[in-house]
Amino acid sequence: MSDGWIFVKYCLQKMLTSRALVRGFKIGFWRPLSSTCSVQAVHGKDVSADVLDCSAPQYYNRLDTPLPDIPFVRNLNSEQKQLKEKEKGPWTKLTREDKIALYRLTHELSYPEMRKGSDEWKSVVGGVFIFLGFSGLLVWWQRVFVYGDVPHTLSEEWVAKQTQRMLDMKVNPVEGFSYHWDYVKKQWK
Repeated sequence: MSDGWIFVKYCLQKMLTSRALVRGFKIGFWRPLSSTCSVQAVHGKDVSADVLDCSAPQYYNRLDTPLPDIPFVRNLNSEQKQLKEKEKGPWTKLTREDKIALYRLTHELSYPEMRKGSDEWKSVVGGVFIFLGFSGLLVWWQRVFVYGDVPHTLSEEWVAKQTQRMLDMKVNPVEGFSYHWDYVKKQWK
């Protein structure tokens, strides 16, 4: 591949990654994209970006897999270390708070907390209603101020005269308009 295509591919990857966008908005959007794309991709320098290694074990909150690969808290403080030592003994000596604290060391959320719905639907419904209201106002404004009166060619008298003229001219007599008119009885078939 030529250097130009490598440059384009690298810039697209850089722009489409969410980490690059988040980092870009913190320190200015176009500067990091343009400078790193032009300098590092063209000259073949390696990019030092925060890349998530998906082959390494990761913590996740999922209902279908109850045990994550690694515990939620990996760097324990002194109190948490004491609690882990206490865990090795009989569990009858542990209080309810200790058991909850041990659970929170391993898991960030419990099943009811993961199943708990969010209030995001309210903002979505509100956005839809705002959009519909704005669209209705736009249609009303166009109806009142943009469009004029209905043309006279759409009046019932005009349409009747136009239909009669088409029948007199026998427009499309094989399969079309005049085919459905009975010229002997002077009525529609």
